[in-house]
Amino acid sequence: MVKIINTNNNIIIAELTDEHFVISQPQDVLDIIGNLIPINCYKIIINESNLHPDFFDLKTKLAGDILQKFSNYNVQLAIVGDFSKYESKNLRDFIYESNKANIVFFANDKYSALSKLGNSI
Repeated sequence: MVKIINTNNNIIIAELTDEHFVISQPQDVLDIIGNLIPINCYKIIINESNLHPDFFDLKTKLAGDILQKFSNYNVQLAIVGDFSKYESKNLRDFIYESNKANIVFFANDKYSALSKLGNSI
């Protein structure tokens, strides 16, 4: 389910590779984080398709609940996908502000995600 990637800087980055696993509640994130921390991994890439559609509807508060878990455990997250299809101004603002911070990043491709996670310690 999770593949470990070692970058040039000896930074351990994990990637959720199970295409059928959908994060639909905060407990799903705790299960993932619980597998990362023992191996000293505090960075992960997750594809947009691994997040329940409610994640992208900010009114459901699922995004906040899920992302709070990453923040609580100081695990950096890069979400990879095409976010241009979402018309919500609030979501676009949320993505913009997240990308300025240092815990959650939204990236268009895996290369950009690796770059952001590898350059932010």
